[in-house]
Amino acid sequence: MLAIKSVSQNYSPPSELQNMLELFRRMVNHCLNIGIAHNVASLKKLSLLCYHELEQYRCYSSYKICAISRSAGILAARRKSLKRGYPSRNPYALKPYLTCCYGFKIEGNLLRIPRGNKAYWKIHLVPHTLTVVSEPTTRVRSFTITASKLSLCVSREVPEIECNDTMGIDRNLHNLTSGNQHRVVQYDISDTVRIAETTARIVRSFRRNDWRILEKIGAKYGRRRRNRIQQLIHNVTKRIVCEALEHRQALVLENIEGIRRLYRRGNGQGQRYRRKMNGWRFGEAQRQIEYKARWAGLPFIRLSRKETRGTSVTCPQCGERRRLWCRQCSALMDRDVVAVINLSQRGRLRFDRSRAQYGLEGGAVEAMRGNPTPTVILRVDASKSAIS
Repeated sequence: MLAIKSVSQNYSPPSELQNMLELFRRMVNHCLNIGIAHNVASLKKLSLLCYHELEQYRCYSSYKICAISRSAGILAARRKSLKRGYPSRNPYALKPYLTCCYGFKIEGNLLRIPRGNKAYWKIHLVPHTLTVVSEPTTRVRSFTITASKLSLCVSREVPEIECNDTMGIDRNLHNLTSGNQHRVVQYDISDTVRIAETTARIVRSFRRNDWRILEKIGAKYGRRRRNRIQQLIHNVTKRIVCEALEHRQALVLENIEGIRRLYRRGNGQGQRYRRKMNGWRFGEAQRQIEYKARWAGLPFIRLSRKETRGTSVTCPQCGERRRLWCRQCSALMDRDVVAVINLSQRGRLRFDRSRAQYGLEGGAVEAMRGNPTPTVILRVDASKSAIS
């Protein structure tokens, strides 16, 4: 299993490197204009059109190739949005940056990146970055430099762990719930809602006449909110992956794409409630869980929208539709607990099918009506102090 992640550190580039960042931004925009003019989104066609056009830019030749590759990715994403029916403006790179996967090398605690004519820029790496990149099986794939940050993309081959059970993960606005029919743990992340509301209130309180100052201050508080929320979710997802690794359980993730449609104007909900739900970053927890699971060698299962439907209202013991309690078997459980048990069972069904397909041990066990599952032992609420 190939695991990929990035490691970042704060970095303020010198003036010469800042000029290179600005030059790279201009090359990307030049390629974007050519691609839009010729209606091209593939890397091969864009390379044929742009490579000789970039001869006017005096820089290391590999940076030109990376600028073309970056532009091709942006144009492909734009074409995909247009095919889905979403309006899209012509893309344009605003902030200077530099990304490349050629010619760089790590020597000791220094990152050496080429500047042309056999000259190099040398960047000091902080201890955390050195710890990640110095692992024996880790390979640095590329680097990205912005006006304030250095990011390294690293990868390694991880042997996949053979699991004997599954763990469902249910995402909610105020909590993350994980577990199966044997044990369920609920992690409180209500601080993310408080942080978002506090940031919005602070930004609304500003009474500046200059929109440029308002935009700059709003961006500052937006970055602060993003970093704080990411850190809170990081602590929770790290505990979830560690627990799954300890019990050798495959992770089962629900598909809640399209949930924004439930909170549109005209759906009978208040403005404050819609703003809160539309500001919910439900994809961040899934992103962190997936890359951490890959890095640890844990398999994870993404359920389809059809498989995810009804997980909170289907009794995991008898398969009947339920409200707060099941009329068929009189089971009384929280809807989050019901959701993770159902997700775990449906993920286990697919997991066992895949094992049977490759001739591994274990058959498919489907939870359905008339096929009761073991009773839940207990729900565990994780303390707030553990994730603060």
